[in-house]
Amino acid sequence: MFRVTCQIDFCYGHRLLNYAGKCRFLHGHNGRAVIAIAAAELDHRGMVVDFSDIKREVNHWIDAHLDHRMILQESDPVVPFLQQLGEPLCLLPENPTAENIAKLIHDAAVARGFPIASVQMWETPRCFATYEGGKGKKNSPGGR
Repeated sequence: MFRVTCQIDFCYGHRLLNYAGKCRFLHGHNGRAVIAIAAAELDHRGMVVDFSDIKREVNHWIDAHLDHRMILQESDPVVPFLQQLGEPLCLLPENPTAENIAKLIHDAAVARGFPIASVQMWETPRCFATYEGGKGKKNSPGGR
């Protein structure tokens, strides 16, 4: 199996509902998505996929939907106020944890035709979550 990995850095804000720690307050992160793409065989160029294709498609999606946005749960009571102010939002049906953001990026990349092996969502330089598609495996070494 061949695998290539691409890192995409972006800034975002969020908060977690029904959470007792500091992340219950609005705050921001310098996040990093680490996208691993796997294939059993290489294409005619000798590649799993061209890095420029990943950057063009997935990086563009992250820039348009996540970068410099508040990522919030749809039911968050602050949403109507932020919408009234014209703040850029990304709304999720569930809490915007690193796990759920990793899945969101995974699903967006798969929708663009990439054979995603995993997406790591680094919330801080020491804490990340991993989503591996239908395998149901998560890795979250650390807190929020």
